[in-house]
Amino acid sequence: MNLATLQKISIQILARQTPEYKRYLYSKIDFTSKLIGIKGARGTGKSTILLQYAKSLDLPTSKILFISCDHPAMSGVSLYEVAENFYARGGKLLIIDEIHKVPNFSSELKAIYDVFELQVIFSGSSALQIEHESADLSRRAVIHTLGVLSLREFCELETKKTFKSFTLDEILANHEDIAADIMKEIRPLEQFNNYCQYGCYPFFQESLVDYPIKLLEVINVTIDSDLCGIYNIDPSKLDKLKKIIYMLCSSKPYEVNISKLSGAVGASWPTLQKYLERMDGGSLIHIVRGGVGMRAVNRPDKLLLDNPNLFTVLCANSDIGAIRESFFVSQVGLSHQVHYNDKGDFIVDDTLIFEVGGASKDDSQLKGQKGYVAADDIEVGFDNKIPLWIFGFLC
Repeated sequence: MNLATLQKISIQILARQTPEYKRYLYSKIDFTSKLIGIKGARGTGKSTILLQYAKSLDLPTSKILFISCDHPAMSGVSLYEVAENFYARGGKLLIIDEIHKVPNFSSELKAIYDVFELQVIFSGSSALQIEHESADLSRRAVIHTLGVLSLREFCELETKKTFKSFTLDEILANHEDIAADIMKEIRPLEQFNNYCQYGCYPFFQESLVDYPIKLLEVINVTIDSDLCGIYNIDPSKLDKLKKIIYMLCSSKPYEVNISKLSGAVGASWPTLQKYLERMDGGSLIHIVRGGVGMRAVNRPDKLLLDNPNLFTVLCANSDIGAIRESFFVSQVGLSHQVHYNDKGDFIVDDTLIFEVGGASKDDSQLKGQKGYVAADDIEVGFDNKIPLWIFGFLC
């Protein structure tokens, strides 16, 4: 292990220009913790948060070591040995990016935590299962999940204006006033439509022309590299995962037929179920299971692509209902439990029933139950009919 080489690479990484804009998660992390993990989908800005934190510190560059585990220099290198050598030379902060590329990383992190007075911050795929890797590590590390950009964050990046985030309770109680205030600054439906096309990942700012290509690369690398490595999936089976994604792209969420899906993919239901769980873990799809009061089932009730942008790049004729529901789950599901419900589309936190649809959607499908309609194509709602876009201002 050549620490000098890693230190040189670290200096080059830390010298990069870092975006000024900080994602919502940055302010939620307690950076005084000794061991912090950030997991999330590729392209959501995990590495940027690591860099922003490193540059916020009043520390000499020599006291910070930023290593990326997918760099060739890290091939076969022990994280513990890196930490040992870095600490011996006065190191203070060890930042480990793409940690899922390291076999048995949890045991190495545990040893580093127990032996050295180092702050360690790491990032990895959303498919990382820290709690299963090591119970000891899960008690030591504080793990945060970074989702795709919220609509609020997208609007801030697009307009350079600042918008307040709201709790779900605030939106349900005051959505008319909240919508009126936001409409003073932007045209929400215009921003919502743009967001659904290209606003879920921060790299949209680099080039809108190249955005679809980069997003397809995110999908392919997530399947071919991340999921394959983390779950030891046979590379010959990876095309089956891609077939599943393409099928979900053009299907209505309530029309997904498990036997048809199994037949098209060429896998038995138990095998297909494992594939679905892997892709949910990798932030490619959402498995929305049945909620309170529903009969127990051994399969997901709804399968949705993880976010609206995936529909844009994967198929020409996306189902608008699936896009709307994907948006709702991606925004609300980050900080709330979302399940499928037989008296509406979703039940949130086991108590709040939601029906998701277009401007003409009413509450008739709620079947007399108290609930809410999240309606697309309206700027302002009334009573229990709430604009769908406003749920993008939860974080």
